[in-house]
Amino acid sequence: MSATAGDALATRFEGPAPEVAVSNDMIKRGLVISPIIIAICGVIWGAYGAFSSAYAVAIVLLNFALAAVMIAGAARISVGLMMAATLFGYLIRLALIFLAVWIVKDASWISLPALGSTIIVTHLGLLFWEMKYVALSLSQPGLKTDVPQVSRDHTI
Repeated sequence: MSATAGDALATRFEGPAPEVAVSNDMIKRGLVISPIIIAICGVIWGAYGAFSSAYAVAIVLLNFALAAVMIAGAARISVGLMMAATLFGYLIRLALIFLAVWIVKDASWISLPALGSTIIVTHLGLLFWEMKYVALSLSQPGLKTDVPQVSRDHTI
């Protein structure tokens, strides 16, 4: 009996969700680097720049967390739903970022240049930073595991 495309789309994933591990790692890195980003924006745009930057970092970190939750939750139901969550979840998350910016665009405490630059730089910066730590293997997706290094005398 051969598997059909419908069977493949109905398959669901059990076990650990690598996207959650990667997202949690990016959020930890974001929390480590956020005081520096906020301080830089505070120096450039003043107190409102610091407030705007803190709001932008929160938007970015929530975006990464929401992406992981949506994909991991959908993968436990079916592969087809996971693909839909990936595609449409991206559009939904873009809309939520737009809404989060639109809501505060006229607030007295907001600096739009600080907000926009922080959203862009933090998203891209964390994604590029995380590339160093992600295992690009289908057999063991997620974060790289620490492999013991072999010493020069070939003992472990």
